[in-house]
Amino acid sequence: MKVKAVILVGGPEKGTRFRPLSLDVPKPLFPIAGFPLIHHHIEACSKIPEITEILLIGFFQPSDAIKRFVRRERQKYGKNISYLQEYTMLGTAGCIYHFRDVIMNGDTDAFFLMFSDVFCDFPLLQMIDAKEKFMPYLMMTVEVPQEQSLHYGCAGINPATKEVVHYIEKPDTFVSRDVNAGLYLLNVDIFEEIGMLFQRKHRPSISGGLDNEKYEDSTSNGLGRIVLESELLPLLSGSGKLFAFKTNTFWLNIKSAGSALHANRAILELYKTTHPSRLNNESNCMGNVSVHPTAEVDPTAVLGPHVTIGAGAIIGKGVRVKNSMILEGAIMKDHCCILNSIIGWNCVVGEWSRVEGTPTEIDPNVNHATTDNFYLFDEQGRLRPSITILGRDVTVPSEVVVRNSIVMPNKNINRGFKNQILL
Repeated sequence: MKVKAVILVGGPEKGTRFRPLSLDVPKPLFPIAGFPLIHHHIEACSKIPEITEILLIGFFQPSDAIKRFVRRERQKYGKNISYLQEYTMLGTAGCIYHFRDVIMNGDTDAFFLMFSDVFCDFPLLQMIDAKEKFMPYLMMTVEVPQEQSLHYGCAGINPATKEVVHYIEKPDTFVSRDVNAGLYLLNVDIFEEIGMLFQRKHRPSISGGLDNEKYEDSTSNGLGRIVLESELLPLLSGSGKLFAFKTNTFWLNIKSAGSALHANRAILELYKTTHPSRLNNESNCMGNVSVHPTAEVDPTAVLGPHVTIGAGAIIGKGVRVKNSMILEGAIMKDHCCILNSIIGWNCVVGEWSRVEGTPTEIDPNVNHATTDNFYLFDEQGRLRPSITILGRDVTVPSEVVVRNSIVMPNKNINRGFKNQILL
């Protein structure tokens, strides 16, 4: 079976919950556990011999950063990897339909479709083995707690046949604990289904115009926009074409900056079995710690657990870093303390200062519990305690405390802050 992989990377209009980290770099290129987010997807695809080509589809301008990343990944894995830019935001089904000729080129039988903000163990080979001839469309599902299922697409699954007999995106009331995990294995005739849906959405009305109820979608901004989850999957459910690949594998939806820190922790834990060489074994490292080879870490500093140090970062004497990400070029001066925080590119934290956040604790006994249902503000509009995030080029002076705060890029802080968003 000839298979391709399609990774949807979104665009600058998305990822608002990921700010300020997505203000300077596209969210799919944000480094988690030492590598850009979509590197982990590409790495998983590269291990599957059946996958002949990897396509990245998004609305981002093909910047130098994206071009360098694609070129680097292509050289590393020897796969044909390309970035395809949408002319407008076409939706999760509209974008693959727009590039259907590229996807089907080379007599492709099927293709994986995955979202860049979903991370899991990527059971791609298992999905290929599980897909029977009578299963044209296979969707990976996981179980989440009942209260969290309302934030995802919920699937009613026939336990005997694995067919998805009912599907609804973000229901108002509880439907099922089985939710869409954002990973599919689809036959190429899915494009016929999308094409028929497109025709129904934009067919002329009796009066000669477009259907009134679809008028908004048929404007220049909405023409061609089709959303897989809310428009196509409900139609396919119960038709005998959509089936579930239920798994208990590790899975995490990375929507917010807070979930990026949790993802960093989870991926570092996976490195113990998948890439032990990526973890640092120095005596001053406790638990899972990844340090870029170009970073400078004083031997008196104590790192870990769950810490990533980026390229060119400098960690001074007596520094303590725990459950945090220090991004490229950041400088942690002597004796400062970094807890539960993300320190942006080229930031400087002064001597004896303390940057601390409050992590969202996730029940370790609940499969696929997620941080994404926690919001920055409570019902009264007050900022909830959260991790601390410093955007790019933020300077924190010596001997101050910054706690539970989010700081936009290019700020020179002159005093300590607590529970603030500094614009």
